[in-house]
Amino acid sequence: MNGPPASTPADDGFATVWAASAVAALLVLTVFAVQLGAAVVRRHQAEAAADLAALAAAVHAADGEPVACAHALRVTEPMSARMTACRVTGWEVTIAVEVLPGVDLPWSGAARGRARAGPATGTEY
Repeated sequence: MNGPPASTPADDGFATVWAASAVAALLVLTVFAVQLGAAVVRRHQAEAAADLAALAAAVHAADGEPVACAHALRVTEPMSARMTACRVTGWEVTIAVEVLPGVDLPWSGAARGRARAGPATGTEY
């Protein structure tokens, strides 16, 4: 007799479900990797902005805190960083900045950087 088989295999469609699950897992891993990379870039950006702002402010430390912090602010703004603290104590300047993520996701927060610039202490020449 030529006709349709009496029953279909029990695993009919299993490969499609497995492939869809594998693609979904790869998509989740890719999104995680991209978010992790973006967080690392923001952290480096915050550290660089803090370093450069501290150096710019240290050059003007003798002019007083308002002038020195204004110079630090001129460095951080073009770098898409927000200066959260600026302190001038004698010749030493301490700067804190943060860089916000481009996309506001629940698990992505601001990257923070801190830097200090001033004369070397405890070093004999």
